[in-house]
Amino acid sequence: MSPESAEPLADVIARAWARAISRTSYVSMAHHELVGYLTGQAKRLVGVLEAEEDDRLTPYGIGAALVADHFTEPASLDRTLAVLGEELAVLGRPDRLAALQGAIAAGFAGALKERTLAEQESIRNAAFTARSAAEKARWTSEARFRAIFAEAVIGIGVAELDGSIIDVNTAICEMFGYTRDEFLRQNVGTFIHPEDAPGVWDTYNDLIEGRRDHFRLEKPYSRNDGDSIWTDLVVSLVRAHDGTPRFVVAMVEDITDRHRLRLQLEHQALHDPLTDLPNRTMLFQRLEEALADPQPHGRVGLCYLDLDGFKAINDTLGHAAGDQLLRTVASRLAAAVSGGAAKGTLVARMGGDEFVVLVPRSSGTAELVSVAEAALAAVRRPVTLDGRSLTVSASAGLIERPAGGDTSAAELMKAADTTLYWAKSDGRDRWAFFDAGRYAADVSRYRLSAELPRALAQNEFFVEYQPLVRVGDDGLAGVEALVRWQHPELGLLGPDRFVPLAEETGVIVPLGRWVLHEACRQAARWRASHPEKALLVSVNVAVRQLREPGFVADVREALAASELEPTSLQLELTESTLMGTTGEPLRRLRTLADLGVRIAIDDFGTGYSNLAYLRNLPVTGLKLAGTFVTGKTRADLPDRVDREILAALVRLAHALDLTVTAEGVETAEQAALLRSLDCDLVQGWHYARAEPPEAFSARLAANI
Repeated sequence: MSPESAEPLADVIARAWARAISRTSYVSMAHHELVGYLTGQAKRLVGVLEAEEDDRLTPYGIGAALVADHFTEPASLDRTLAVLGEELAVLGRPDRLAALQGAIAAGFAGALKERTLAEQESIRNAAFTARSAAEKARWTSEARFRAIFAEAVIGIGVAELDGSIIDVNTAICEMFGYTRDEFLRQNVGTFIHPEDAPGVWDTYNDLIEGRRDHFRLEKPYSRNDGDSIWTDLVVSLVRAHDGTPRFVVAMVEDITDRHRLRLQLEHQALHDPLTDLPNRTMLFQRLEEALADPQPHGRVGLCYLDLDGFKAINDTLGHAAGDQLLRTVASRLAAAVSGGAAKGTLVARMGGDEFVVLVPRSSGTAELVSVAEAALAAVRRPVTLDGRSLTVSASAGLIERPAGGDTSAAELMKAADTTLYWAKSDGRDRWAFFDAGRYAADVSRYRLSAELPRALAQNEFFVEYQPLVRVGDDGLAGVEALVRWQHPELGLLGPDRFVPLAEETGVIVPLGRWVLHEACRQAARWRASHPEKALLVSVNVAVRQLREPGFVADVREALAASELEPTSLQLELTESTLMGTTGEPLRRLRTLADLGVRIAIDDFGTGYSNLAYLRNLPVTGLKLAGTFVTGKTRADLPDRVDREILAALVRLAHALDLTVTAEGVETAEQAALLRSLDCDLVQGWHYARAEPPEAFSARLAANI
């Protein structure tokens, strides 16, 4: 075939060849790029068949080129040979064509073998490099681990599952006082400690049996020299590839100093620094635990003690002596009740000179009384302070309650504290047992005390008036102003319920001021509407009011605001108040008397009456206590002796130019007796009860 006819044949072969092998291997050439590439190869093959001399190298190279261009699949070779066999057959040289196909196949196979060998060599080199890197990394890791293991400041130990110790580091050896060889001869069970928390070794068994992977706790250990250390222990399980337990690793940190500091701080938080007794916080913790005791028929007892007259010792001998006394008392109390230690009996200092004995499992009131008497006897023993032998005493409040009830620790302590003050008020150096009725009354008193300021601010008080009657003609001489409290829950309360509380709390000063102003305003209205009556209004004054520097100013202001004449106002003070009045309070009374205000002694004869002292007081009248008027019952007449005393008092008062008012007159016979004794004024239910101002206004209008 001529060279001119070869060009078209190569194009035909290239297109057929490209169609045949394009999908047999993955190459990055597009179809037209593949056709162009194969056209050049086809031209070379046509040239080989048309040449005079035999050429095996060119087809061999074309077969190798296919592999180099990534036609490596067997199908690529198979289809190449098939296409060339069909398309080159037209050249009519079958022997040369077969040899050409063989050379292509040989070149393809040879190149593929070389490629495979090269890839295997690359894989071997990569594997060798990776293995070398892994060995180096493992060696580095092991070296790093050994360095960390050996030099770690935290103790590390490794043990078999049977407890045999197989490796330890330097830190754990120093911590426990063993050499490494000595340590490796030990077993984990060697390190069981008497103070181990319950369940520690059950947890360890769960670990080695694979039920857990790690645990952490604080645990004591015994050193080789016999000392104890406290540690922060972390124990971990190392598993095999199949997940079965293999080793146990323990990491141990010595926290002995930290543990001791914590114990010290806990002790300080729960103990009194002066006496080292349990303090208030610890007492309440133990009391709450005792009250929550689920045991049937369990009971809890408290003995609340307070030293009698401790302040005087502090003031006279100094605080150092007082502290020494408290330490001595604390030691004695702890010793006195030490027999109940097995039952959990606790002696605590509440603060100041107050102590509490808690009997958490009391057997009854007899046991609590026995504890109290032992405690009081211990306090009573003489104490030497600054070279002086002193005898002190204490008072105690006792209370016992069933455990598991609704009573809280705070409520129980409050009740015990209240009971303590009953013992104080009953004479000291004694104990008192809780009484529910008395406690309820005290609680009611405290409640009323707290409510007094609010009641005054909310206008819950009002004033009623009891007529004062002239004995001679039974005419109205005036009224006594009596304050009442309309409590929103308790109803109407008389002055006996709240006036003593007002005196204790100081509320009596603003309350008394209010009553004085109210009584003066009302008396002024009655004087204006009935000037012919010359009515007197009598107002009770407490000693606390008289001691106020502004008391005289209060009276002046009440008189000025109401425009009431001073002579129409009478101030009543109790006998005990007046008889002890000296100094500035006495000057205040004289100032008021100089203004024209009348001063009367209320409940005269019930206290210690210094009759000669009456001449020095600016007093204008006496009010005889109702007990002089009544007999054994309020409806009786006084007996012969009481009548003589009554008559003598009336004569004495008249001799001193004092008017006499008799209280508590309830019968006509009593009124007749007082008339026969020349008593000036009377008041009582026989004439009228205390009544609202409207009722007294009606009485005035009716002239009764």
